[in-house]
Amino acid sequence: MIGQGIGVRARSAALGEWGWAGALALLCVVVFVAAPSKVVNGILLGSMIALGAIGITLIYSILRFAHIAHGDYMTLGAYISFFLLTVVFPAIGIVGTGFGPFTFGYPLLIALPITVVVCCAFALAIDNSVYQRLRERGTGLITIAMVSLGIAIALRGAIQMLWGTGPIRLPRETRSFYHIDFEIALPTGGALPFDIRVPPDNIFLGLTAVVLVGALYLFLNRTRTGKAMRATADNIDLARITGIDTTRIVHWTWAIAAAYAAIAGTLIAVARAQLHPNAGWATLIPMFAAVLLGGIGKPWGALVGGLLIGVSMEVSTEWVSPAYKPAVSFAIMLVVLLVRPRGLFGDRDA
Repeated sequence: MIGQGIGVRARSAALGEWGWAGALALLCVVVFVAAPSKVVNGILLGSMIALGAIGITLIYSILRFAHIAHGDYMTLGAYISFFLLTVVFPAIGIVGTGFGPFTFGYPLLIALPITVVVCCAFALAIDNSVYQRLRERGTGLITIAMVSLGIAIALRGAIQMLWGTGPIRLPRETRSFYHIDFEIALPTGGALPFDIRVPPDNIFLGLTAVVLVGALYLFLNRTRTGKAMRATADNIDLARITGIDTTRIVHWTWAIAAAYAAIAGTLIAVARAQLHPNAGWATLIPMFAAVLLGGIGKPWGALVGGLLIGVSMEVSTEWVSPAYKPAVSFAIMLVVLLVRPRGLFGDRDA
């Protein structure tokens, strides 16, 4: 009888998962028919939210605290890239205009790896000087999260001291949208037309996210370090006993999270054509909403959550002002916490 009960519960859980997946698929089809251009652009921009959310969920899965400063790490990456593009590169003769259909030139592709290195070094320095010392003293996780809030405020203040408090326009060239025309044949013989307008920069964002997510999947599943990260996420004490260098794993976690934050922050600034000291802070709620929607500690859940949040925020502009996009993500986060606290892919004991 016990075995039958367990089997029934397992089948019910599986049906529940499929039910959620089917409902989301149906909702996506309806929304796509209603606003196809906004859905496509929401997916592309949501991929950048997903990269930041993946960093947050990686840090949580290893260190078990919410890194509130992650949005400001994204802002730091954007401003470092801006500094390289407008000050350092012109001084050494690296200047390039927009190439192909994109509004940015090849110097951005050179600036991104440098930005990643600088942000990784910064994240590791903060961990070694602040977070690690707090962990060694047995400080509570809520206290560490509050310390990360202080780091976020301090970092934002430093950015404002260096670059000012107002928005900064990025140098770019004007480019037209891509027009993607779809015609779906209907059973009645008519056609349902779709005219999708996609900025080429957003296509670059989406392709970059696909490459980075694929690289992370291969890293976590095919490399010894990635498997050690997964073991550490499951049980850090057991991983330490079995001989895994958990300190090195923590460093890898911060490096990956900071690298993805730097790239996401820079590319979001490219898509919006401007920088603002509060940009990362404003993106923090959508990122946390993506983490909660996908399931805390689930990198692939953060990816799906980021895409869904991006689409929801873009499609909402059909009915409300774009200024309310953060409110949309916040509302989604509240609904998820009330209806399904463990997220779409979260464990039942999460």
